[in-house]
Amino acid sequence: MNPCRVLFICTGNSARSILSEATLNHLGNGRFEAFSAGSQPTGRVNPYALDTLAAAGLPCGNLSSKSWDQFVSEDSPPLDIVITVCDSAAKEPCPVLFGDFVRAHWGLADPAGATGSPAAIGEAFRDAHALITRRIEAMLKLPVETMGKTELKAALDGIGEMTESRTVL
Repeated sequence: MNPCRVLFICTGNSARSILSEATLNHLGNGRFEAFSAGSQPTGRVNPYALDTLAAAGLPCGNLSSKSWDQFVSEDSPPLDIVITVCDSAAKEPCPVLFGDFVRAHWGLADPAGATGSPAAIGEAFRDAHALITRRIEAMLKLPVETMGKTELKAALDGIGEMTESRTVL
Protein backbone atom coordinates (compact mmCIF):
# COMPACT_ATOMS: atom_id res chain seq x y z
CA MET A 1 0.00 0.00 0.00
CA ASN A 2 1.29 3.46 -0.90
CA PRO A 3 1.82 5.95 1.90
CA CYS A 4 -0.66 8.78 2.34
CA ARG A 5 1.00 11.82 0.75
CA VAL A 6 0.57 15.07 2.69
CA LEU A 7 1.68 18.53 1.60
CA PHE A 8 2.00 21.25 4.25
CA ILE A 9 1.82 24.75 2.78
CA CYS A 10 2.48 28.18 4.22
CA THR A 11 3.76 31.42 2.81
CA GLY A 12 7.54 31.26 3.28
CA ASN A 13 8.15 27.51 3.75
CA SER A 14 10.84 28.25 6.31
CA ALA A 15 9.29 27.31 9.66
CA ARG A 16 5.76 25.92 10.25
CA SER A 17 5.47 23.80 7.12
CA ILE A 18 9.06 22.60 7.52
CA LEU A 19 8.41 21.59 11.15
CA SER A 20 5.25 19.78 10.01
CA GLU A 21 6.97 17.94 7.16
CA ALA A 22 9.83 16.68 9.32
CA THR A 23 7.55 15.69 12.20
CA LEU A 24 5.06 13.73 10.09
CA ASN A 25 7.81 11.96 8.17
CA HIS A 26 9.40 10.94 11.48
CA LEU A 27 6.25 9.94 13.39
CA GLY A 28 4.41 8.53 10.38
CA ASN A 29 6.78 5.53 10.15
CA GLY A 30 6.32 5.16 6.39
CA ARG A 31 2.52 5.26 6.61
CA PHE A 32 2.69 8.91 5.52
CA GLU A 33 4.99 10.75 3.16
CA ALA A 34 5.13 14.46 3.96
CA PHE A 35 6.27 17.39 1.86
CA SER A 36 6.25 21.13 2.44
CA ALA A 37 6.16 24.18 0.22
CA GLY A 38 5.39 27.89 0.20
CA SER A 39 3.53 30.32 -2.01
CA GLN A 40 6.43 32.78 -1.60
CA PRO A 41 9.30 30.61 -0.35
CA THR A 42 12.13 32.35 1.46
CA GLY A 43 14.66 30.03 -0.17
CA ARG A 44 16.11 28.96 3.17
CA VAL A 45 14.95 27.03 6.19
CA ASN A 46 14.87 29.13 9.35
CA PRO A 47 17.84 28.14 11.56
CA TYR A 48 15.57 28.09 14.63
CA ALA A 49 13.38 25.49 12.89
CA LEU A 50 16.43 23.33 12.27
CA ASP A 51 17.56 23.78 15.89
CA THR A 52 14.09 22.85 17.15
CA LEU A 53 13.99 19.70 15.04
CA ALA A 54 17.53 18.70 16.03
CA ALA A 55 16.73 19.20 19.73
CA ALA A 56 13.69 16.92 19.28
CA GLY A 57 15.87 14.27 17.64
CA LEU A 58 14.25 14.59 14.22
CA PRO A 59 16.27 14.35 11.01
CA CYS A 60 16.43 17.60 9.08
CA GLY A 61 19.20 17.12 6.50
CA ASN A 62 16.93 16.97 3.45
CA LEU A 63 14.69 19.94 4.26
CA SER A 64 14.52 22.91 1.92
CA SER A 65 12.37 25.96 1.30
CA LYS A 66 10.63 25.51 -2.05
CA SER A 67 7.70 26.72 -4.10
CA TRP A 68 4.42 24.86 -4.20
CA ASP A 69 4.67 25.14 -7.99
CA GLN A 70 6.65 21.90 -8.03
CA PHE A 71 3.62 20.03 -6.65
CA VAL A 72 1.16 21.08 -9.37
CA SER A 73 2.87 19.75 -12.48
CA GLU A 74 1.72 16.57 -14.19
CA ASP A 75 4.83 14.66 -13.08
CA SER A 76 4.41 15.69 -9.42
CA PRO A 77 3.65 12.97 -6.90
CA PRO A 78 -0.11 12.63 -6.40
CA LEU A 79 -1.22 14.21 -3.14
CA ASP A 80 -3.84 12.83 -0.79
CA ILE A 81 -4.01 15.70 1.71
CA VAL A 82 -2.99 19.37 1.56
CA ILE A 83 -2.85 21.26 4.86
CA THR A 84 -2.33 25.00 5.06
CA VAL A 85 -0.61 26.16 8.24
CA CYS A 86 -0.71 29.93 7.76
CA ASP A 87 -2.24 32.13 10.45
CA SER A 88 -5.48 33.57 9.13
CA ALA A 89 -6.02 35.31 12.48
CA ALA A 90 -3.00 37.47 11.63
CA LYS A 91 -4.50 38.17 8.18
CA GLU A 92 -1.73 36.11 6.60
CA PRO A 93 -2.81 34.95 3.14
CA CYS A 94 -3.03 31.20 2.68
CA PRO A 95 -2.09 29.80 -0.70
CA VAL A 96 -4.75 28.05 -2.75
CA LEU A 97 -3.91 24.80 -4.49
CA PHE A 98 -6.28 22.95 -6.80
CA GLY A 99 -6.46 19.20 -7.20
CA ASP A 100 -8.22 16.00 -6.20
CA PHE A 101 -7.13 15.84 -2.57
CA VAL A 102 -8.53 16.60 0.86
CA ARG A 103 -7.87 20.17 2.01
CA ALA A 104 -7.60 21.24 5.64
CA HIS A 105 -6.38 24.27 7.55
CA TRP A 106 -4.23 24.03 10.67
CA GLY A 107 -3.46 27.69 11.28
CA LEU A 108 -0.85 28.73 13.78
CA ALA A 109 1.22 31.81 14.47
CA ASP A 110 4.47 32.02 12.55
CA PRO A 111 7.38 31.55 14.95
CA ALA A 112 9.64 33.11 12.30
CA GLY A 113 7.94 36.39 13.19
CA ALA A 114 8.93 36.13 16.86
CA THR A 115 11.06 38.93 18.24
CA GLY A 116 13.18 39.38 21.32
CA SER A 117 16.08 37.44 22.68
CA PRO A 118 17.33 34.24 21.05
CA ALA A 119 15.81 32.36 23.99
CA ALA A 120 12.39 33.95 23.39
CA ILE A 121 12.53 33.17 19.68
CA GLY A 122 13.58 29.60 20.43
CA GLU A 123 10.62 29.27 22.80
CA ALA A 124 8.25 30.45 20.04
CA PHE A 125 9.60 27.70 17.77
CA ARG A 126 9.35 25.05 20.49
CA ASP A 127 5.74 26.11 21.24
CA ALA A 128 4.82 25.95 17.53
CA HIS A 129 6.46 22.55 17.20
CA ALA A 130 4.65 21.24 20.27
CA LEU A 131 1.28 22.20 18.75
CA ILE A 132 2.25 20.73 15.38
CA THR A 133 3.28 17.51 17.10
CA ARG A 134 -0.06 17.29 18.98
CA ARG A 135 -1.96 17.76 15.75
CA ILE A 136 0.10 15.20 13.87
CA GLU A 137 -0.26 12.68 16.69
CA ALA A 138 -4.05 13.15 16.44
CA MET A 139 -3.90 12.67 12.67
CA LEU A 140 -1.91 9.46 13.08
CA LYS A 141 -4.80 8.01 15.10
CA LEU A 142 -7.17 8.43 12.15
CA PRO A 143 -7.84 5.48 9.83
CA VAL A 144 -7.07 7.70 6.83
CA GLU A 145 -6.76 4.71 4.53
CA THR A 146 -10.44 3.81 4.96
CA MET A 147 -12.04 7.21 5.52
CA GLY A 148 -14.14 8.93 2.87
CA LYS A 149 -13.01 12.39 1.80
CA THR A 150 -15.83 14.22 3.58
CA GLU A 151 -15.21 12.34 6.82
CA LEU A 152 -11.44 12.84 6.57
CA LYS A 153 -11.81 16.57 5.90
CA ALA A 154 -14.07 16.98 8.93
CA ALA A 155 -11.62 15.10 11.13
CA LEU A 156 -8.63 17.08 9.86
CA ASP A 157 -10.48 20.38 10.29
CA GLY A 158 -11.26 19.35 13.88
CA ILE A 159 -7.59 18.66 14.49
CA GLY A 160 -6.85 22.12 13.13
CA GLU A 161 -8.92 23.55 15.99
CA MET A 162 -6.54 22.08 18.56
CA THR A 163 -4.69 24.73 20.52
CA GLU A 164 -2.03 24.61 23.19
CA SER A 165 -4.60 24.60 25.97
CA ARG A 166 -7.61 22.72 24.61
CA THR A 167 -8.69 20.12 22.13
CA VAL A 168 -11.76 20.35 19.93
CA LEU A 169 -12.59 17.21 17.96
